[in-house]
Amino acid sequence: MLMTKHGHSCVRLEKDGIVLVLDPGTLSRVPEALEGANAILVTHEHPDHIDQETVLAFMASNPALELYAPGGVAARLADAAPGIESRIHHLDAGQSAELVGFQVRAVGGQHALIHPRIPVVANLGYVIDETLYHPGDSFIVPENAAIQTLLVPLHAPWSKTAEVIDFVIAVGPERAYPIHDALLNDAGRALVENLLRSISAAHGTTFESLTAGENVNV
Repeated sequence: MLMTKHGHSCVRLEKDGIVLVLDPGTLSRVPEALEGANAILVTHEHPDHIDQETVLAFMASNPALELYAPGGVAARLADAAPGIESRIHHLDAGQSAELVGFQVRAVGGQHALIHPRIPVVANLGYVIDETLYHPGDSFIVPENAAIQTLLVPLHAPWSKTAEVIDFVIAVGPERAYPIHDALLNDAGRALVENLLRSISAAHGTTFESLTAGENVNV
């Protein structure tokens, strides 16, 4: 499976000629990510994870493209997209489904707490083919999974570096790559990545940097 990062939390997965895109948000290279895509997975409603205007316009011009998201997100997108609402589907925590040839299991259900004064929204993490995990905006550890590839939210208003490190240790993947990193400058990225790389290695995980446009076989 080929994974290409398209900025922030957006990754494109390609397998057997099929393309699945996760979290094409406003801080990502959405048109490039969605070119030739068969399905979209959205973890939650925040704009940095779903660029609604661009995604719905792309779906309108690509009649075979399907989108899957938490219930509230799917409902809002369907209301905003008359004519293509039949291609917008909702997923629930604990649900497993085969989506265009990928096995997808939705986990979690809740966005990490930013602040008690900020309402918590729904968030689904996605385990793909029982080997790759995109947690969205959460540190939920999936149950009964031998994760080989973990996508790690590197920096966010809802986290601190110690929690990022503990999340990687708890999941225990073979390898990890950064996502949710668009708010970091180069110096900040290097600092966090170096800490994560050194501590993860002591727990059997290889952490590798991945920037927008880069791809890797996972």
